[in-house]
Amino acid sequence: MALNNSLTDFVSPLDLGPDAGEHIVGAAFLGGVPTLALGNGRVLLFGENECQAVAAHPESGLLCFAPMADKLVTGGDDGRIVVTAVDATTKVLADEKGTWIDALAARADGALVWACGRNLRTRDPKGAVKSVQLASVARGVAFMPKGYRVAASQYNGVALWFPNAAAPPDILAWKGAHLDVTVSPDGRFAVTSMQENALHGWRLDDRKDMRMSGYPAKTRSLSWSGDGQWLATSGAEACVVWPFQGRDGPMGKAPRECGVRPAKVTCVAFHPKALVVAIGYEDGWIMMCRLTDAAELLVRARRSGDADGAITALAWETSGSRLLWGSAQGEAGLLVLPKA
Repeated sequence: MALNNSLTDFVSPLDLGPDAGEHIVGAAFLGGVPTLALGNGRVLLFGENECQAVAAHPESGLLCFAPMADKLVTGGDDGRIVVTAVDATTKVLADEKGTWIDALAARADGALVWACGRNLRTRDPKGAVKSVQLASVARGVAFMPKGYRVAASQYNGVALWFPNAAAPPDILAWKGAHLDVTVSPDGRFAVTSMQENALHGWRLDDRKDMRMSGYPAKTRSLSWSGDGQWLATSGAEACVVWPFQGRDGPMGKAPRECGVRPAKVTCVAFHPKALVVAIGYEDGWIMMCRLTDAAELLVRARRSGDADGAITALAWETSGSRLLWGSAQGEAGLLVLPKA
């Protein structure tokens, strides 16, 4: 595999201290501060001179997370929704009394949606909580880009729900177990990953179905390009990128593949401003690929002595100048892109 260049010299490892080796669930920048959510219930905030460790879910497992400006919202197997601020303070926003938080999403204005068993709940920016019971357990949740509406993936489809309306959720039906759900930034398409190593999508204005198959493994990482015209996905020995231009989106079109390697892609993250996607692999490698000309840049190659951990978290800073990553074996690093 020929690489055009390497960025490895611009990557700094992060010292997790006593949390080294813990599974990293997610990564985010909180007001510019690199932040990691760990499976052992702790949140790490990396300041200029020190790392602050916050016990967001003491003696419990952290299952899901959602960044929100200068805060990180997390859900655990203790049934709690906890917000950790950039100053390392925490606040419990909800407590489901031990029922696992299966999925969580946040919006910039402070609105939240989470799933616990068959219960789907929202909390608006003023703190008002609304609930609805779904036909089955919800595995993924997302906010629609327009209005106060949420999407929840479940068995046999996706539930679309207006929390402030009396009507029950509207169902986008497709047989099978749906895992994650994402909605295009323009609100025209909804896409789910499925148990059967495939994606399924709907064009929302007329509910036209779109089936995106051929993956050798489950797709559990999805990322939209900044312009909303491409969807990068994991689950193959390449980053599979589907086109969503025009009314028909990917219908009748082949996806692009980039970052082809003899290892499955486990995590993807589009740059917020450029058609560049960061790609993490099951063997700990990280690459960047530019869609315009397929140029590839090596970010991390696993060296002798490194833990053989899959990349489980990738996050770009809003400016696009820094990339934060974490692995299943508790290794993490920060890439600072060189100035042109």
